[in-house]
Amino acid sequence: MLRRIFVMVAAVVAASALLTAPADASSRHGGYLALGDSVAFGYRPDAGAAYLNAANFSGYAEKYASLRGLRLANASCPGETTGSLLAVTAPSNGCENGYRLAFPLHVAYAGSQIDYAVQYLRTHRDTRLVTLTIGANDLFLCRDTTPDHCTGASFTAALNQVSRNLAAILSAVRAHYRGDLVLVSYYSLDYRDPAQVAQVKAIDAALTQVTRRYHGRIADGFTAFFLASLRAGGDPCAAGLLIKLPTGGCDVHPSAAGHRALTAALAFAR
Repeated sequence: MLRRIFVMVAAVVAASALLTAPADASSRHGGYLALGDSVAFGYRPDAGAAYLNAANFSGYAEKYASLRGLRLANASCPGETTGSLLAVTAPSNGCENGYRLAFPLHVAYAGSQIDYAVQYLRTHRDTRLVTLTIGANDLFLCRDTTPDHCTGASFTAALNQVSRNLAAILSAVRAHYRGDLVLVSYYSLDYRDPAQVAQVKAIDAALTQVTRRYHGRIADGFTAFFLASLRAGGDPCAAGLLIKLPTGGCDVHPSAAGHRALTAALAFAR
């Protein structure tokens, strides 16, 4: 166990060095398509007028594209679920029925996110990377709409639906793209809470299983946040990895430091 932790820490240190290094000139070609939800979008709560310009939001996708010299198309949408990514009429947690009605995304498109992705991959044959962070909003909806608040049978049912939807998403991507595909997995909001850790692990395991089936790699966001929060006793909020709230505590979204941790995980995806 100690050896495993040492190896992970060494990887994070190496990743930190990589993130401060200039982009390799040989990598300054090719496209990068980022898909997903508010984590992939770089969303911040209570941003006011900043929402009127998507360029005000930057997360791991922007950081990694800059690092590698890739041309980024970030199609993610705050509140997107696996279902609404496939069809705009499916239940969303604030994307189609909220954010997209009021504010611009990083890239403009009229239909579903998967429709945009397929069109992008058809017309950008030089695409070198596709990343995806999706699924958490499905569980948030499950929590808010089921009698057991997504802690019992409804949690299992929701995970099964997420897995089916993710398979449909990745099948559509792979129909037009055979290159590098990476799932950026979710992190725990509190590594001191066994119940929360177990739930996030279950979500990540389901997403990982499907991603591997479609020959994708995993950027281990869970471990990246765990290691970065060790100095704060396993509390990502206290470690500065989550956005601080003016009323105290933290939002669920990564801070700039949190996105650097996810970028490091992406750099060492396997």
